[in-house]
Amino acid sequence: MQLNFSELLTITFTLFAVIDIIGSTPILISLKQKMGGLRELRATLISGGLMILFLYLGKAFLDILGLSVEAFAVGGSIVIFILGLELVLGIEFFKGDGDVKTATVVPIAFPLIAGSGTLTTIMSLKANYHDTTILVAILINLVIIYIVLKSLTPIAKLLGSGGLAAVRKFFGVILLAIAVKIFAANAPGLIN
Repeated sequence: MQLNFSELLTITFTLFAVIDIIGSTPILISLKQKMGGLRELRATLISGGLMILFLYLGKAFLDILGLSVEAFAVGGSIVIFILGLELVLGIEFFKGDGDVKTATVVPIAFPLIAGSGTLTTIMSLKANYHDTTILVAILINLVIIYIVLKSLTPIAKLLGSGGLAAVRKFFGVILLAIAVKIFAANAPGLIN
């Protein structure tokens, strides 16, 4: 299968916006300071494993629950919409438990990187794109995630608090548009 560059760019950017690794920088910096460091590679590999596992086994899981990919995509579009609202409005809908003892896995790998929004987005993308393209987009994002995790301090200095807020709002608007597109593409199939 030949990769469609336009689709790859769309999926990569969508996952980048949902994962919001740049927007999570303040949380990650705080965790890094509290723990005295992060296991960047381990967090990246665990989150990647979750995303890839959900890419290939998510459909079987939905079948067990008696759900269609379209229904999951519509539900996912609502979650993505709420995530977008959260970024744009600065309201926290999804809350973590704040336990830093196991921070490499929880909350960094899950749910900050491979959280419900990311896994829902992967299933929503499956309704419209080929698995191989999604897999390549996941791998590209994992490289970005690893680089960001290794570069937390310089990124925070570069963007400053105002820059981080602007990045979050920009990606929030993108997520709102993506959510509307996914909803519009899959909702008619549920009505029939």
